[in-house]
Amino acid sequence: MISTADFRNGMVVVLNDTLMEIVEFQHVKPGKGGAFVRTKLKNVLTGRVLDRTFRAGERMEEARLEEVSYQYLYHDGDLYHFMDNETFEQTAVGQDVVGENNNWLKENTNVGLVFYNGKVIAITIPNFVELQITKCDPWIQGDRSSGGTKPATLETGVAVQVPLFVNEGDVVKVDTRSGEYIERIS
Repeated sequence: MISTADFRNGMVVVLNDTLMEIVEFQHVKPGKGGAFVRTKLKNVLTGRVLDRTFRAGERMEEARLEEVSYQYLYHDGDLYHFMDNETFEQTAVGQDVVGENNNWLKENTNVGLVFYNGKVIAITIPNFVELQITKCDPWIQGDRSSGGTKPATLETGVAVQVPLFVNEGDVVKVDTRSGEYIERIS
């Protein structure tokens, strides 16, 4: 059990049987009345953010999350299969946990599986991935109507905007947080 005095940004607490990450907090001691703590909490599973006020000294349970390095193996229906890099044990994770991260999953990519009470609740992917372009229209000299970019489909099926000089078959580096093209690798 932790007190509001122990709050830190990024800490995960259990609130009404829900995992909530502390985004920011502020200790307030008004001139009159008892001190309190204003917080912004983000639901770990849904991403929804809410404001909550606690009395100073209020106690709650801290969630112990464990992130383990796994390697993505393959996708089979609604399940994504991962292998522990140390024990070689395989774990299947549902589409509901993987979510939009499937846009950036390529076989043999190292990811982090986040466990809570022995159950996978989230995956963390690298901030940058290198993917090959499988479909891309050729660039025509003088084509500037699209602002110097064109759509390209990557090997995972996601479409991103790339500069005009990038061609089909090139390998590009993409930011997984924003989906933006960073650079051409080859």
